Amino acid sequence: MNDLIEILKYIIPSLIVCAVAFYLIKAFLDSDLKKRTLEMKQKGQNVLIPIRLQAYERVVLLLERISPTSLVMRINKPELMANQLRLKLLNIVREEFDHNLSQQLYFSSQAWELIKNAKEEVIKLINTAAADMNDDAQGQDLSKKIIELSIAQSKSPISIALEFIKNEIRELF
Repeated sequence: MNDLIEILKYIIPSLIVCAVAFYLIKAFLDSDLKKRTLEMKQKGQNVLIPIRLQAYERVVLLLERISPTSLVMRINKPELMANQLRLKLLNIVREEFDHNLSQQLYFSSQAWELIKNAKEEVIKLINTAAADMNDDAQGQDLSKKIIELSIAQSKSPISIALEFIKNEIRELF
């Protein structure tokens, strides 16, 4: 029995020292892992921030390019008939949007919904203006009608989307 007590005198303190050493090493390694994870996130943010800003810039440009007045000014071809102009404008809006579709990765779902809504409202405005035209109407007549309808809107979906995006940028940066 005395031999067992003598053995326990050495084993119990050794086990306590091992447990404390294990706990300290584990705490150190956990702390180091958290520190490295935080450093990696910060490095990722440093890479992601310029990409996100570029995405915001591209979508602002998209919204400006598909605004009805901008579209009409860019596609100022007097030789086009109203229906030809309508098709050309709709094609441009869809191409512009499709070209920037991947930018949605960098936007909140609410912002992207506003962007999609702005595109759809521009398409609707063009189609509404074209519906009021005669079959033999000139493109200039359609252009005037589009601008009139655009001006008549109290707050355009494009300006709503732009304002939301600007606020989102301010919150992020």
